[in-house]
Amino acid sequence: MKFTQSWRLRAIGGEWFEAHVPGNIQYDYALAHDFGDIHYGMNHKKFLEIEDWEWEYQTKLSYTAAPGERVWFVTHGIDYFYDIAVNGEILLRHEGMFTVTEIDLTDHLRGGDTLSVFVHKHPKAPGKPADRNQAVGSVKPAVSYTWDYHPRILPSGIWDETYIETRPAHPLGEVYLSYTLTPDYARADVHAEIEGEGAYRITLRDREGNTVYDGEERDFSIENPHLWWCSGQGDPYLYTWTVAGEGGCRSGEIGLRTVELVMNEGAWREPAGFPKSRSAAPITVCLNGRRIFAKGSNWVLPDMFPGNMTEARYEQHLRLVRDAHMNILRCHGGSGINKDVFYRLCDRMGIMVLQEFPLACNNYTATPAYLRILEQEARAIIRRLRGHVSVTIWCGGNELFNAWSGMTEQSLALRLLDKLCYELSPERPFMMTSPLNGIGHGGYTFWDDGMACDCFAQFQHSHCTAYNEFGVPGVHSADYLHSIIPPEVLYPPRPEENWIAHHAYDAWSGNRDRWLCSDIVRRYWQDTNLEELVSGTQWLQCEGYKAIFEEARRQWPHCSMAMNWCFGEPWKTAANNSLVSYPCEPKKGYYAVAQSLRGVLFSARIPKFDWHAGEEFTAQIWLLNDTPQAADGHVEVSADLNGTEYPLAAWDAHADVNRNAQGPEVRFTLPDAENGTLTLRLRAGACSSEYRLVYYASDAQKIAPTMPET
Repeated sequence: MKFTQSWRLRAIGGEWFEAHVPGNIQYDYALAHDFGDIHYGMNHKKFLEIEDWEWEYQTKLSYTAAPGERVWFVTHGIDYFYDIAVNGEILLRHEGMFTVTEIDLTDHLRGGDTLSVFVHKHPKAPGKPADRNQAVGSVKPAVSYTWDYHPRILPSGIWDETYIETRPAHPLGEVYLSYTLTPDYARADVHAEIEGEGAYRITLRDREGNTVYDGEERDFSIENPHLWWCSGQGDPYLYTWTVAGEGGCRSGEIGLRTVELVMNEGAWREPAGFPKSRSAAPITVCLNGRRIFAKGSNWVLPDMFPGNMTEARYEQHLRLVRDAHMNILRCHGGSGINKDVFYRLCDRMGIMVLQEFPLACNNYTATPAYLRILEQEARAIIRRLRGHVSVTIWCGGNELFNAWSGMTEQSLALRLLDKLCYELSPERPFMMTSPLNGIGHGGYTFWDDGMACDCFAQFQHSHCTAYNEFGVPGVHSADYLHSIIPPEVLYPPRPEENWIAHHAYDAWSGNRDRWLCSDIVRRYWQDTNLEELVSGTQWLQCEGYKAIFEEARRQWPHCSMAMNWCFGEPWKTAANNSLVSYPCEPKKGYYAVAQSLRGVLFSARIPKFDWHAGEEFTAQIWLLNDTPQAADGHVEVSADLNGTEYPLAAWDAHADVNRNAQGPEVRFTLPDAENGTLTLRLRAGACSSEYRLVYYASDAQKIAPTMPET
């Protein structure tokens, strides 16, 4: 039986205050010492004063044990260096935050016992600047040391489920059900790994509650199994299992599927002469023998304090993911690992997970100490997550094969991770890092100065096998900005500390306002107030994301994956590429992306965003279909210029299963009119689409932006 405990907390030598478990030390300290709204202004900098403090959790143990039962302390995660003591006696010293720690306390108890957790200083690589480089010698996620969406706030403490548990003398340990599907998917051969002495009864039931297997054999078969499919491709079917015996009982869910990463169509290339070079890396997801287009977003932790994440908060975010017709999330290596409930919800909602290990944008050098902790933590991560059918791809980490990281396939950390994934979870593909050859990261703005074009043209001239990161920033609403930026510096935005801290400026080196993008707004409009700046960036984010996602889909099957940077954010920013504002508020861009990711829709390939009187407007019309059914439809194409509509074309379309169809190209010489909005409409019932572009009467004039309703 599990018993939760009441905890208190203090800085070493300081006064006690209430602790939330699971939670994070720094959040509890801020509550107890009235830091105020940590999202407002520069309040977050108050955490710098306590960054290098050490801490003690304490609880008076409370539980009831039956005769013969043992008393265990169990924690699913404490961040990051810690000791565990009972009545002042240290029982464990540990480094790492993802390993489940279990300690048999029985022989150390005498009644009225006190258990303490001592949390030591954050790991910081010596001689490194105060940024993500300090994470290079540890397995603590780099994001909290500062990132372009996260301030420097280093959380620590008991961040995951923690409790006292009474167990029999010989308790049931880990249970893992692995399986092999026959090539025709007519049978699943299941093997149960059970840590425990004696006989255990295994019961497997289908979703309707019917018993599929009931017995003590650890190898059994399921005839004509239901397969697990990701969202949009079928039913994310799950069976439930129970393992019970004298040592206890465990239960869970299991989904049955096969997954591979296979070569993209046209990705093999024949280099001229010798020696031959490598081709693009395989990145097409083949699920249950079916090649699919993976569409989704990059997932970063939705809170600076991961201990605060609950099942309800995870579910709120993941419902938005599913409702946006996404079928995959890339869990970014800079952000670490989510709580188990996140993956359980992904299992149930049919959301695939590309899971990166906690390596990002650093050269994780192969010291014996680092490799020892990496192996310990990676083993724990793999064993924790391998039972989740949604975990589809393992990845070593984010952007490791770059000049700023300097790692290669020969780096021992990555060779170790590859080995562990092969040993513990061989049925899943492993990628060394993202990006690899053929895969794109970027761009991250609506207009690219280097290419001298907008994202419409940029991605139409790109030929990647996957777009694993790309972004179009949008400034949050004026009301939202009022909640984080002091009024005296709210407008006009400028590179002072509040706007910088909330990532409008200096989010990454050499790009002063790449998330705010005020210069890009001024390229198209003459902004005159805060509301119009917001309106302009949100307009660009909506149309930019639609253009990129739909272009990536049009490039199928050569391109097979598209994930924007990023889905949400862990605190209130002024501007970001995110689709969802903290804590969980969809932006206008979210709804635009949801429209572009419908399984079947009519789509327009439009050369650019801005148009002028006298130009010939052109657009290619497509029917996009990434579903397992053929699609048919009739579309009426028209252009609306400031309320005057011009019919352009009609098309009766057919697209095969998981295939797109290219239709007519429309052409239209733009007449003289007042500055305003040029809207291309594709009317086709549930498959309709709409594109709102900017129109100028002459090159010299600009207009004030008014964000159209989405």
